[in-house]
Amino acid sequence: MGPHPAVAAIRLAVRRVLHDILNEHSRTTDVPAPSSPRAAALHASPVPATGASRTLLDTALAPSYELPRTTPHERPPSPLVLVACSGGADSMGLASALAFEAPKLGLRAGAITVDHGLQPGSDLRAEEVALRLRELGLDPVESIAVTVGRAGGPEAAARDARYAALDDAADRHGATAVLLGHTRDDQAETVLLGLARGSGIRSLSGMAAVSGTGGRYRRPFLGLDRQTARKACMVQSLSVWDDPHNSDPAYTRSRLRQEGLPALEKALGKGVVEALARTAQLSRDDADALDAWASQAEAAVRDATGLLECAKLYALPPAVRRRILRRAAIEAGAPAGSLFARHIEEVDRLITGWRGQGAINLPGKVVAQRQGGRLVIRQG
Repeated sequence: MGPHPAVAAIRLAVRRVLHDILNEHSRTTDVPAPSSPRAAALHASPVPATGASRTLLDTALAPSYELPRTTPHERPPSPLVLVACSGGADSMGLASALAFEAPKLGLRAGAITVDHGLQPGSDLRAEEVALRLRELGLDPVESIAVTVGRAGGPEAAARDARYAALDDAADRHGATAVLLGHTRDDQAETVLLGLARGSGIRSLSGMAAVSGTGGRYRRPFLGLDRQTARKACMVQSLSVWDDPHNSDPAYTRSRLRQEGLPALEKALGKGVVEALARTAQLSRDDADALDAWASQAEAAVRDATGLLECAKLYALPPAVRRRILRRAAIEAGAPAGSLFARHIEEVDRLITGWRGQGAINLPGKVVAQRQGGRLVIRQG
């Protein structure tokens, strides 16, 4: 008899991501020699390893996976994958699935828990979470205390501190990837928050399955709902901690989770979360295509000195033109997190609604102005 369906679902999601990580890692090194007749046969097969054949190949090779040897008697350590774990159901379920799947693929698995210091006893709770992670067999396991600032509000400041700690830990341990426990429900909330801000299609695209420098961060659970992860923890008797901030109405996401989404489901019927998650993927595909178009078009709208030519910008579709303007503002020093749609719209009017208006002030002391048919964006 196999595992409970919820446990099987989270393990499958993690297994797929680990296969991706392993395949990407092997492409950056020499292909290891197969160590079994069956693996050798599959390795030499002329059939392209895509789709079902790729899955079969991965399954056959996984137990005997070996990294290239640096000497005849020494081989480099296998790739390390970390999981970011708060102790909640989503991340504990993810940690349990990683601990189960990684050894089968020849990968090392560790964990990081971050103590934000925002609640009394948070340091003790972080140590308890670290203990549970070690009991799962994860190694290394580290509890990291951070100081949360105030920039951007409490939620953004906590997120910035957390990712900085995870980046530092991944660098110190030489981790290939860090797994995050965001679920389909989290994705739906992110889409709604982006919609409320009115900040464009990129915000509607939600969280990427792969993000960070070099694709460091992976989100295996974006296709799974929150209840699946919680059920998997329950049937495995995993202790979980429910962060009171997740139900605190002082936080925007908490209000959306407790009041907004339930109200939408009551008004529109079940399936809102799934529809929003699907919208995120469609929006991401569109945003990626427009970003690529803007990258290709940018060189053609600059003159010999590198300045943007207003007439050529005017000829571009608005979605492409505004992407070029945003990128130019960021390159000039405007902080991406402080550069909103309204800023870019004002700059865009220098091209589409030119009436001799003065310079536009942007975040980061960046100034945009039109001079002799050219758009100049620089530090003021």
